[in-house]
Amino acid sequence: MTCVGWLPLYHDMGLVLSIAAPVTRGVLSVLMDPAAFLHEPVRWLRLLSAHPNAVSAAPNFAYDYCAATVSDDQKEGLRLDRVTALINGSEPVRPGTADRFHAAFAGQGLAPETHCPSYGLAEATVFVCAARPGEPLGRFALDRDALAAGKALPARPDDPRAVLLAGCGTPAGQRVRIADPVTRALLSEGEVGEIWVQGPNVGRGYWNRGPGDVFGAGFADTEAAPGGWLRTGDLGTVLEGQLVVTGRLKDLIIVDGRNHYPQDVEATAQDADPAVRRDRLAAFAVPGGGAGGGERVVIVAEHARTVRLAELDVPAVVRAVRGAVSARHGLRLADIVVVPPGTVPRTSSGKVSRALTRARYLEGAYGGQATAATAGAAG
Repeated sequence: MTCVGWLPLYHDMGLVLSIAAPVTRGVLSVLMDPAAFLHEPVRWLRLLSAHPNAVSAAPNFAYDYCAATVSDDQKEGLRLDRVTALINGSEPVRPGTADRFHAAFAGQGLAPETHCPSYGLAEATVFVCAARPGEPLGRFALDRDALAAGKALPARPDDPRAVLLAGCGTPAGQRVRIADPVTRALLSEGEVGEIWVQGPNVGRGYWNRGPGDVFGAGFADTEAAPGGWLRTGDLGTVLEGQLVVTGRLKDLIIVDGRNHYPQDVEATAQDADPAVRRDRLAAFAVPGGGAGGGERVVIVAEHARTVRLAELDVPAVVRAVRGAVSARHGLRLADIVVVPPGTVPRTSSGKVSRALTRARYLEGAYGGQATAATAGAAG
C-alpha cells in the first residue's frame, strides 16, 4: 500500500494520511505540493496511477475539480484500476460528485467502489467512520422540508426538492450517537441532531483550555448513555446503520423558524447559472436589522474563470440564482455578491470558509465588487 497525498501537512487530514499513518504502519508515503495539485490536478492522478494499491484522501471539492478540469489528452496513460481507496471527507459528501468523478475516469479503469465517503475531525484524530473499499456507495434521497425540521424522510431521487447525500459508513473502533444539541436527548435512527463521538481516539481537551463542554459531555439520560462524549458541532443522522452528515451546526441558516443547510443552498445557486464558479461560493446569514429583525441570507460567489467580470451580465446571473433558490428552498436572498476568482476565502484543506466570508462581508470587504442587492431586488 502507498499513501498518496497533496493536502498540506499542517492540515489534520494531511498530517495523518501522509505522515502519521505511513510511519505507524511502515508503508510508503508520496507527498505532493498542494499548489501543484491546484495548478494541475492531473498530477495527483498520475501519482495514483504510478503507485499500485494507492490510498488517498481529499475533500469533496477536489473530486469535482478533477472531473471538470482534467482534459482527455491528460487522461492518456493513466492507470486507475489499481487504486485501492479514495477517501472523500471534510464536508458533506454528495453522490453526484462520486458519479461525476467515476464517469470522468471510468475509461482509465477507475472502479466506483474505490470511492469511500468518510467523516472525521481533528478532535477525534481525524477519523471517525468511513465506507469500506469495495462497498457500493450509500445513497440517500431525503425530503428537504422534513430534513429542515429534523427528520430524515425518504424522497424520490428525481424530485427537485430532494436532498441527495452519501452515507459515511460505520464507526471504526469507536461509538457514534446523535443527540439533540439543546436538550442533549439521545435521538433515534432517522432523527437529525448533533453527532457525538466516544472512543480511544478522542482527545482530552484543547491545549491550555481543558475539556470544557466539548469534551466529556453527557446525555440527558445518563443511564442510557453514560458521559464522556465529544460534541462535534456537526449535524447528521443514522440511516440503515450508516452515518449521514447533513451539515455544520454553526453554519446552519435559520429564517422564520426554518433550518436551511448552506451547502444545499450553494449547490442550488451554482447550478442556476454557468457563470457561477462551482464550489467557490458561500451562503450565510447576517443580522436583519430594522424593525423586523431576524436574519437575512447572503451569497458571495466567484464568477467562472472563463468570463471577465466586466463582461458578465450580473443582473441576469442574480435573477437566475435568486429564482432557483426561491423555487427550491422557499428562501429569499437579501444580497448576492459576484466577485472575481480567488476572492472567496478558503480553509487549509481548500474548502470555502463561510465564517471568514461572512466576516469579510460584514466588514464591507466586498463593497468594491459587483454587488447585486438592488438589481436582484428589482428582479
